[in-house]
Amino acid sequence: MIVVAAKFMTTPESVQQSAWSLLPAVIAITLALITKEVYSSLFAGILSGALLYTGYAFEGTINHIFQAMVGYTDENDVFISGTLTDSYNMGILIFLVILGAMVAVMNKAGGSAAFGKWASEHIRSKAGAELATIALGCLIFVDDYFNCLTVGSVMRPVTDKFKVSRAKLAYLIDATAAPVCIIAPISSWAAAVSGFVEGENGLALFIKAIPYNFYALFTIAMMILLVVMKTDFGPMAINEANAENGDLYTVKDNNMKLEESDPDAKGTVLDLVLPVISLVICCVIGMIWTGGFFGGESFIDAFSNCDASVGLAVGSFFGLIITLVLYLIRRVLSFEEFMGCIPEGFKAMVPAIMVLTFAWTLKAMTDSLGAKDFVAGIIQNNAAGFAWALPAIIFLIGCGLAFATGTSWGTFGILIPIVVSAFQESDPQLMLVAISACMAGAVCGDHCSPISDTTIMASAGAVCNHVNHVSTQLPYALTVAGISAVTYLVAGLTKNWIISLPVGLAILVVTLMVLKGKGEKKAA
Repeated sequence: MIVVAAKFMTTPESVQQSAWSLLPAVIAITLALITKEVYSSLFAGILSGALLYTGYAFEGTINHIFQAMVGYTDENDVFISGTLTDSYNMGILIFLVILGAMVAVMNKAGGSAAFGKWASEHIRSKAGAELATIALGCLIFVDDYFNCLTVGSVMRPVTDKFKVSRAKLAYLIDATAAPVCIIAPISSWAAAVSGFVEGENGLALFIKAIPYNFYALFTIAMMILLVVMKTDFGPMAINEANAENGDLYTVKDNNMKLEESDPDAKGTVLDLVLPVISLVICCVIGMIWTGGFFGGESFIDAFSNCDASVGLAVGSFFGLIITLVLYLIRRVLSFEEFMGCIPEGFKAMVPAIMVLTFAWTLKAMTDSLGAKDFVAGIIQNNAAGFAWALPAIIFLIGCGLAFATGTSWGTFGILIPIVVSAFQESDPQLMLVAISACMAGAVCGDHCSPISDTTIMASAGAVCNHVNHVSTQLPYALTVAGISAVTYLVAGLTKNWIISLPVGLAILVVTLMVLKGKGEKKAA
């Protein structure tokens, strides 16, 4: 009905680079949160975008609408078929499938069960399991996609043992993916940010901006505080209470396939640890290879110039081959058993692949309608007049844009060049704070968005209902976002992280103490 009403107020031309360009994302996100069903919600958002893009099809045919949705337009090929044939997206899907196969073979070999048994003997509490998950997530900082799925597959047996809800596991995975990568100098995210900064040493600027990346730093601090203070609030508290009573899921997908280890498996802890280590090493080598490391580039430059999609796909392929050789030598799986796990791993990743495809298509739809240009124009025309408040303004705008489009890289790709051009000469220190706000806002919006690929992968890694993950994570992310916005106001005034960072951390601690007190009072 919203789109139908829009017909009488807009034309296809007036939609371009206007507030209407955000409508498809708004529809998809709203429906997902209301209906708790992600596939139809994303499809409705895509359909609304196609209606706007093609002039609502009242002058054409229904067939024309669906042609637009699958990419057969006169102007360009940006929708579903374009999404699936994009080389970067295809590399990520290949990586997903191979990682799914790796998880399947490790389960079949008994490596996951053996690690779970070993960890349960050495990790003796629920808090220990959660802290171990956080530590592993922080250690795998090379790439957020790799982080989400690897941490999930390794830590699920451990967190299940200590009755950590899948929603909480998904939050810990998601909160140690993008927030950790955005403050790691050696990561695909640092490489991406460096590429958006013209006229400056991008990597050096990235490192200087780390202390001002308040959302990422406060998210990590909040995870640790939640575990240490033994507190949860909002829908997460309900999920955690259910987990204590034996229901780890609270909301379960009909197509959710639960992994089961073979009771006759011969695997040991090494049969999980060695494949994971080989996968990490191969993916790092694959990424620096695409950046020209073996052609003479330095390690840092190779990382800055890498193609994460190709590197992860190639690296994961060789990681799978090494795992095959390892299992054959150790005789924990036969060749036939190993190959039989590959389609099982593929099938386990189908829900994530479907959601990713729809989410990427929705992003392409909003791009074709000029959403990014619309937001960039608002910033250029208005934000520069509030210099002291610019970091907070940029942070909030970045949150909104990343939430609506589901992309961090696209968001700071828009905002960082604007900030550099506006403050490079007049106020370099404020430029540094504002660049950090760009990155923090992009990560925050991506962290909250149900159409974000990292949010989707965190759900897949935890084997958690996607909408349940989003709804339980949102209060936590919004709490940190609010504190970060206030801290950016302080940073805009002081231009000093030594002052602003402790202020924000103090606010975070006080906020959690108040929330814990309210929760205890309510329970009493």
